[in-house]
Amino acid sequence: MSGMYIERPTYKREKSAPETRPLLERLHWVHVILLSTTPLIALYGVLTTTLSVKTMLWATLYYAFAGLGITAGYHRMWAHTAYSATYPLQLFLAFAGSAAVQGSIFWWARDHRVHHRYTDTPRDPYDAIQGFWHCHIGWMLVKKDRRRLGYADTSDLKSDPLVRWQHKYYPLLVLVFGVVLPTSVAGLLWGDWRGGFFYATVLRMVMLHHATFCVNSLAHTIGTHTYDDVQTARDSWITALVTMGEGYHNFHHQFPNDYRNAIRFYQYDPTKWFIRAMASLGLAYDLKTFPANEIEKGFIQMRMQELENKRVKLTFGTPVAKLPVFTEQEFLDQVKTNKKQWMVIEGYVYDVKPFINDHPGGKALIMGGIGKDMTEAFNGGVYQHHNSARNLMNTSLRIGVLQRL
Repeated sequence: MSGMYIERPTYKREKSAPETRPLLERLHWVHVILLSTTPLIALYGVLTTTLSVKTMLWATLYYAFAGLGITAGYHRMWAHTAYSATYPLQLFLAFAGSAAVQGSIFWWARDHRVHHRYTDTPRDPYDAIQGFWHCHIGWMLVKKDRRRLGYADTSDLKSDPLVRWQHKYYPLLVLVFGVVLPTSVAGLLWGDWRGGFFYATVLRMVMLHHATFCVNSLAHTIGTHTYDDVQTARDSWITALVTMGEGYHNFHHQFPNDYRNAIRFYQYDPTKWFIRAMASLGLAYDLKTFPANEIEKGFIQMRMQELENKRVKLTFGTPVAKLPVFTEQEFLDQVKTNKKQWMVIEGYVYDVKPFINDHPGGKALIMGGIGKDMTEAFNGGVYQHHNSARNLMNTSLRIGVLQRL
C-alpha cells in the first residue's frame, strides 16, 4: 500500500471578519440591474415573440460562439494559460468573450485565478462553502472588498496589449458583439428584428450567464471526487452538458493548466475539441497536458480510499493476534473429549458446527474432516475453495490458532 495514500495536514477554515457596511451600500447596482432585468425581458420576449427556425439556429450558433469565448478564451487560455493562440484566434476569442457579457478578460481571469488559489475559503470570490446561491450569483450582486479576497499574479494579463485593449473598450465591445450584432444579423438577413433581440441577444445572454455560473455552483455541488476530495470541486456529466464541457471540475481543480477538462473518450468536452481543431489549423499551439502517470495515480488513490472507507465498515472476524492459541494435544482433546466439531486449515482452528448442514459438498464430506488438518483438501485436494468460502470461515468459523511444535 506504500504510496497509495497521501498524508495531509488538517487545516482549520479561516474565518472572515463580519461585514459591517449596510447591504444597500454593498450592492453592485450594475450587476443587480443586469442580472435581474434580463431574465424578465427574455421571459417577456418568449411569451410575445414567435421563434422562427432561422432565428433559433442563429441564436444557437451565437450561443456557441460566445460560450467558447468564455470556456476556450477567458478560462482555459487567459486564466490558466493552458495553451497559446495566434493573434487572429486571440482576437476571435476576445470578441466572443465580449458577446457573453461577463466582464472583461482581465476582470474574469483575475477573479478566477484567485478562486483556484483560495478555493473554499473566505478569500475565494465565489466560495462554495457559503452556499449554492452565493457561488452561483450572490457574489456578483455585492461589491467585493479586494482586501478581503486573496491575491493572484496577473502581471501577464496587465502586460498583454490585447487584454488591455479589450478591458479599456469593453463597454463598446459588449454593445457591438453582445447586442447589435446578434440582433442585426436576424433583422437584416431575414427581417426578424424582434426575434433577433429577444432570442439571439437577451435569452441567449441569460442562458449563457447561468451556464457559466454553474461552473461555480453546480460543479461544486453534484458529482464525484474523482481525483481528490479535499476541495468541493466535483466531476459531473450533467454539469459538462450545461457548461460546454466544463463539468469535469474535480479534474480541472487538480490539473488546472491542462487544456482538457475531460480526458476519457466518452466524456463531453466540446471546448477541448475546439482547441484541438484550432491546433490542427495552426491557430493554437503549446497545448499543455498533465503527466498521465500522475493523473492515473490520483484516480487510483481515490478509488483505494473509497474501497478503504467501505472495507472498514465490514466485519472480518476476530483479528489473528487476538485469537487463542491451541496446542495440537489441546485441539485433539477438544474434539475427542468435548465433542467439538473442529478442523484445521492453514494453521487456524475452525469450528464448523454452524456450517455442517449448509456445506455445498454435503454433510458427510465436512464431517470427515473433523479433528484433522484439511489444508490440502481445502486448497484443491478435494476442491479449490473460493474467496467467499475463506471470508465466511474467517469471519464466522475461525476460533483459534494451532501451535505446532
